[in-house]
Amino acid sequence: MDNQSRADVTPAPVTDEEIFDRHEGGKLSVAATRPISDPRDLAIAYTPGVAKVSRAIAEDAAKAKRYTWADRLVVVVSDGTAVLGLGDIGASASLPVMEGKSVLFKTFGGLDSIPLVLDTTDVDEIVETLVRLRPSYGAVNLEDISAPRCFELEDKLKQALDCPVMHDDQHGTAIVTLAALRGANLVLGRDIAAERVVISGAGAAGVACAKILQAAGVADVTVLDSRGIIHAGRDGLNPVKTELARTTNAAGLTGGLAEALDGADVFVGLSGATIDETLLGRMAGDAIVFALSNPDPEVHPEVAARYASIVATGRSDFPNQINNVLAFPGVFRGALDAGARAITENMKLAAADAIVAVAQDDLGPDRIVPSALDPRVAIEVAAAVAKAAEADGVTS
Repeated sequence: MDNQSRADVTPAPVTDEEIFDRHEGGKLSVAATRPISDPRDLAIAYTPGVAKVSRAIAEDAAKAKRYTWADRLVVVVSDGTAVLGLGDIGASASLPVMEGKSVLFKTFGGLDSIPLVLDTTDVDEIVETLVRLRPSYGAVNLEDISAPRCFELEDKLKQALDCPVMHDDQHGTAIVTLAALRGANLVLGRDIAAERVVISGAGAAGVACAKILQAAGVADVTVLDSRGIIHAGRDGLNPVKTELARTTNAAGLTGGLAEALDGADVFVGLSGATIDETLLGRMAGDAIVFALSNPDPEVHPEVAARYASIVATGRSDFPNQINNVLAFPGVFRGALDAGARAITENMKLAAADAIVAVAQDDLGPDRIVPSALDPRVAIEVAAAVAKAAEADGVTS
């Protein structure tokens, strides 16, 4: 069995005892990159030798990029308000998740990162904290922050900081969803631009998916929240949904999921709500269903397969896992490799294309994206992102 085949094997069920044992003491540690085995090593790594490096940086701040780890360090930031499917559980309870994210950065992207959970939900306080800490890191991965605050926070951080900032729940999900849709369309021999896409969920992921699909050429995107189709003229919309109403729903639909799915080519579930399977029967032929809520998809994939030609979930125990780990390690690695000051839309689109390219020679109904464990993915994504960063002129 080759490496790729091993990566795709369904994992054995795990026990609660095994889970808690693996997390005991945390999942991270700091390892020295230089040995200290004698007095000479100590004199170089610390006093008096380190003073020469500090003086050099004091005279030329740019030298910190070469002589410290800050330029390659990602901070994984959360306030614990939207953790996985658990909701607002607070900063301390979010820490195991952020530690896990840092493990993934190291494992798949070769990047050092540290979790930074903040005991505040005030957007301006979080911005101020990260501005003050800016000399200590090179990029910000926002994680598990509730909508609509997450949109304001990301926007303010992009304005305040001169380094890559990305809310992974928004853009990581969007990148991988676009990659999966491109892969599905290659299998079906269809043009993504000609499809009608329905997105259930107008939170962080839903909004970002709508935007990236439009940027990729999808002209007909309809988004629903808990009250139904978001459309112009609907009252009670926040600014983010007001913008969605302006830019989506080209057909001017009203109503709920039944009306939205009538004749639709693609369903993307990001709401956490269970849907009536019969609604999928209203979709067009050779439908594509992405039931991405975790741990429970909006519709069981075996049920969805009765109505759709291609089905994907966010879970590892079904085919076509749409997992953010396909995107964020390579995106941040590429941005930092290029010395990017920001993560642009073109960088995200390039990441999606790179993910599909890795699976290009082995696409099928049960394989529209590479395995989340495929070691080629982060390398190819990083290279594509770095190239896009240079083309967009955001490199230093």
